[in-house]
Amino acid sequence: MLRSYAAHFDTPAGYLDFARFGPPSRDALAATTGAMEDSARADHTTVDVLMRAEAVARETAARLAGTDTRHTVLLPNASTGLFHAALGIREGVVLAPSTDFPSNQYPWRRTADLGRAVPRWLTAAPGGGVTPDLVRAALTDDVVALSVSAVDFRTGFRADLAALREAIGPDRLLIVDAIQAFGVAELPWDAADVVVAGGQKWLRAGWATGFAALSDRALETLEPVLTGWTGVEDVGLFDGAEHPPAPDAQRWSITNLSPVTAAALAAALDLVERHTVAAIEAAISTRIDELTAVVGEYGGRVLSPTDPARRAGILSFTMPDHAPAVVAKALHAEGVTPTVRADSLRLSPHASTPPEVSTSVAAALSSLRA
Repeated sequence: MLRSYAAHFDTPAGYLDFARFGPPSRDALAATTGAMEDSARADHTTVDVLMRAEAVARETAARLAGTDTRHTVLLPNASTGLFHAALGIREGVVLAPSTDFPSNQYPWRRTADLGRAVPRWLTAAPGGGVTPDLVRAALTDDVVALSVSAVDFRTGFRADLAALREAIGPDRLLIVDAIQAFGVAELPWDAADVVVAGGQKWLRAGWATGFAALSDRALETLEPVLTGWTGVEDVGLFDGAEHPPAPDAQRWSITNLSPVTAAALAAALDLVERHTVAAIEAAISTRIDELTAVVGEYGGRVLSPTDPARRAGILSFTMPDHAPAVVAKALHAEGVTPTVRADSLRLSPHASTPPEVSTSVAAALSSLRA
C-alpha cells in the first residue's frame, strides 16, 4: 500500500472494484463541495472563477499524457471521445476487437451505418488481447486506423502500444481507450494519435469527468464533425455566423462542461501527479501478485495474464464447481467487493488497498470448501 496516497481516501479495505468505479478521494470530494458551495453564493465573479478549474485539469491531464494543452481537451466521458474519433474518419476500415468493451464497438457500428468508416473485428485469443501479430494479419491497404483499449476490461491484458504503432505504421491512426489504464499504468501514450479516458474509474475523480489527448496527425486528419459552439474560433463572438473549428484539440468541445466536475478531476489528477504513476502502479502490482497467489492456493482458475509486463490492475478468475454468484456471496460476507460477471469474477485493487485484503479473500474462498 502506498501510505501517503492511501491517506487521502476513506474507501473500505475490501473494495476491489476499481475497474468498475473508483471511489473519489477526500480531495475530490472537497473540491466538488467547494465548487457547489461557491456556485450557491454566486456573484459577478463566480462563473469565471469556477471555470478556471477546467484549465487546471487540462494542464495536469496533458502533463500526465506527455503532451500539452493545445493537444488536450476535457470531455464528460471516454465514450464522447471515441465518438469524436470515429465520426472524424470519413472512410476506410478500422480494426477493433470484437471482445472489447462495447464503448469501443458502437462508435464504429454507427459510422458504418452512416457510410463512413467500417469496422473489421479482431478476435483475440482467450485470456489475451490485441497483439501486433493479430493486427498485422488483419492489415490491408484500406485499413486507416486501429482502435484498442490500453488495458482489457475482462482480463487486465496490457496492450503494447509501441509495438502496435510499429505494426500499423506511421500513416494509420492509433486510437486508444485508456480508461482502464490512465493514472495507474505507465504506457507510451505518445505512440497513440487519440487517447481518451474517463475519470470515474482508476483516476477516482467521479462520474462525468474525462479528457482526450490528440496528436498532430489526429488534428490534421480527423474531421471535427461534432464541434459545438465552444469548439470554434472566437468563441465569445455571437455574430450569427458559422465560425471555423478551433485549430487545436478544443475543436472536440461541444459545449461548456461542469466546473464542478472539472474541479473534481483537477484534484484527482493532482493526486496522481504528486504520488507518481510509477509508485501507484507498483503498489497495485504488489496487491495483484498477492491476490493471484490466494486464488491459486484455493483452486481458482486465473484468467488474467500472470506476467506483470502483460497485465495491469485486473485479476479475473473462476472457482471450479462454484458459480460466480456463489463466490461473490462468500466474498461479500468477508467485506470484499468484486466485479461479478455471469462467467467469472474480477478483483481490481488500487494503490490504497491494504495487504490485509488478501486475508479476507482467502477466508471467503476457504469457506467455499466447507
